[in-house]
Parts: sequence; C-alpha cells; structure tokens
Amino acid sequence: MTLPPLDLQNAEAMQADWTVAATPASGPLSARKLAALTPRPPASHAANTNTFLSEALDHLNFPPAMRRLLLTPQREVAVKLAIRRDSGELATFHAFRVQHDDSRGPFKGGLRYSPEVDLDDVRSLASLMTWKTAVMDIPFGGAKGGICCDPRQLSERELEALTRKLVQALRPVLGAHTDIPAPDMNTGAREMGWFMDEYSKAVGFTPGIVTGKPVHLHGSLGREAATGRGTVFAIRELLQAQGLGGIAGKTFVIQGFGNVGSWAARILHEQGGRVVAVADAYGAVAAEGGLDVPALVQHVTAGESLASFPGGSEVPKERILAVPCDVLIPAAIGGVITEANAGALQCTIVAEAANGPITPDGDQVLRRRGITVLPDIYCNGGGVTVSYFEWSQNLQSYRWTEEEVNARLDRTMTEAFRGIWEVATRERLPLRTAAFVIALQRVAQARANRGFD
Repeated sequence: MTLPPLDLQNAEAMQADWTVAATPASGPLSARKLAALTPRPPASHAANTNTFLSEALDHLNFPPAMRRLLLTPQREVAVKLAIRRDSGELATFHAFRVQHDDSRGPFKGGLRYSPEVDLDDVRSLASLMTWKTAVMDIPFGGAKGGICCDPRQLSERELEALTRKLVQALRPVLGAHTDIPAPDMNTGAREMGWFMDEYSKAVGFTPGIVTGKPVHLHGSLGREAATGRGTVFAIRELLQAQGLGGIAGKTFVIQGFGNVGSWAARILHEQGGRVVAVADAYGAVAAEGGLDVPALVQHVTAGESLASFPGGSEVPKERILAVPCDVLIPAAIGGVITEANAGALQCTIVAEAANGPITPDGDQVLRRRGITVLPDIYCNGGGVTVSYFEWSQNLQSYRWTEEEVNARLDRTMTEAFRGIWEVATRERLPLRTAAFVIALQRVAQARANRGFD
C-alpha cells in the first residue's frame, strides 16, 4: 500500500468548508438547482442509525411489523437531577436512559456526561448497542444513558453528587440482570465506583450492577484499554483479509486522544505502526515519520496540550481528517465525516472507533471512492466485550488474569470479523451492512424464539 508523502498544505486545501454557489448573473436559479445547492439540515443521530439499519432490513426483506419492533426502543426514561453546587447554588440537570432491546440478555450501555446529551442522541446510541452486542455475539441487549452537563465546569464533589442522584433516579429500571451501565464519554472508573457504591447502599453489595469499575473495586484487568485494543484487532483482521499484510509499517491518523484513541495509538505503536497525526478537541499534532506515542501520552498526562508536543508539528485540528494515511481512526464524537468532507479523506481504511462518526451521506461518498469502512458496531466492540468479561467475573466472584482477558478479546474480535467478512463476501455487501445483517438476524431470532405474548 503506497501513499503520497505527508502534505499538510494539500490537506488544508482539501478540507476547505463547502459553500453554496452564488446565483449566476444571467438569471435566477431554478427551484431544483437552488434546492440542490442549499445545505440540508443535519439528520438526527437516531435518523442516521435507522438509515444504516434500513439498508440491512431491505436486504433481509423483513416485514414492516418486525421492522417496527426492532427499531423501537422498549423504554425511554427522562429525569431531572438537582444538586447543591459548591457555591451553595441549587442546580438542575437533565438525564436520560434509553433501553432499546433485551431479547438477547440484559440491557447494556454506557453513561456519558456532555453538554451535547439529549434524548435523540441517547436513543441512537442505545440502538447501536443492541446491534453491537449482537454482532459481537455476547449475551446482552442495548441501552445508553447520559447527563446533559459540562463536567469541566463541575468539581469532583459535584460530579459525585450528580452521579449518585442519577443512580437514585434510575434505580427502579436497573439491576445486575436487568440493565448494566458502563463508562462512556467523560466518565470512567471513578464514576463507575460511585455508581456501584450508591446502588449497593440501597440493595446490598452488587458489583455486577456496572462495569468499567476500578480494578481494585471489582473491575477487570484489561478493561481500560479494551476498546482501543479491540480497534487494533479489527484493523489487523481487515488488513490480513485484504491481503495488505500486518500493522507494522502502516500509517495511522487518529482523531480523538481520549481513552480509546490514546490506547489505540499506544498499541499500534507497539506493533510497529506509524501514528503520523493525532487530534483532540483543542488541537492536533503531526509528524511524517511517526509520532513518539509513549512520549506524547506522557506529555498529555502531565497536563500539557497535545498540540504543544515538541516531537511533532502543530496542525489545525480541522485538517486532521485529510492528512494522508493508510488507516484513519475517528475516535471522538459522531457525525464528523459527512458528504461535505468525505471527498477530502486520503486513506484506504476508516476504522470507526467512535460511535457513528460517519453520516449516511458521507458513507455513500466513501463507498464510491472505494474506501473500506470498519463499522462502529464491530470496530469499537472491544469495550462492551470486556465489560461482559467483567460482569461474568463479578457474578462468579473470580478474577481473570490480564493475559486471559486480552486473549479472549482477541478471539471474540477475530470470530466476529470472520462472520462479517463471510457475509460481506458472499452477499456482496459493504462491511457495515453485513454487520447489521448479522446483528438483525440474531436479535430477530431471539425475539421470535421468546414469543410475543
């Protein structure tokens, strides 16, 4: 796989904002032409998810009643949380939990703290969790939750109070065999520890109520790195299936340097990959010969900005998607690759480490350009897989070694990829559609076997 040299100037030009063409001086545009040139309002997250699902449902030719059943969440909960701020002020926050489907097992899905959290966002992510657990073939359903807040503006005490209030509000619909939350955007082991403690106060010691806990508090070894490690396993499998060799010597660009992006970068670096550019919410850094990832992690952990890393050149974060590479890894938020910028990508593979980073229109552009997409419901499935391992260990009161966890994750990611690749090859489908076909078949079969009365 030979790529052009790193050309940040060209990347900037290709990443330019899309603008509406001016009306020609010769006369007004026709209504049809004007409509074609007018930017459409962005579709909701849930609508994007359902667009991808509909393609797989059309392929399966499921009847309308089954479609409605599979697409409609079983329960949506909206609550208002009130806490006393450190200043003494009373503050309220909106929070949500959507339980999409539990036909294959208890609801499972993360909790995110972000100003962008709303019911539509959570609904979409809950649906994705249903299909993710199904395509990974682990015995869970799908759920998601979150609090609409800016955690950067809250003290640790305020975050703890907010987390405990969330547990109190959602406790009637949670349980170690009912709905098991996990970390997500801006949450981690600390919040999961508070969550377990608050739930256990009410019902007794229940470590299996949540996953992603601190290792010393009944968490699992290997859980912190699981989503990033699973992403690397997914990339490895695709490269091998396409006859492109291994990770060593390939170039990678990572958008997002939180838990998932930073662990993916570390593991790729360990395996001989060259991480040539990385971005976070505040800036980006690039090095044509590859970044020293361990040094970069140390730099960021010390509280320094990613863009100020001395081992590379600062790059405006808006350019990151257009930096030439073999594999682009969006590992931040959803909807970053759209119809407007998908033509600027200079990669062979996009590995969706984030949830929903490519819109349906953007996905169509990538298909036309021959860029292979590793879909999110598979690619970032390492996190929920090791969450399942943690839950299993909690129920057994028995801890696995980190080597056992990583080996089982490797086997699960490999087996899931082989199933997707087989369907995609046999049915001549994109990998995303093939993954949804497998997931839909498994969920529909479980629902039918359980009956409808």
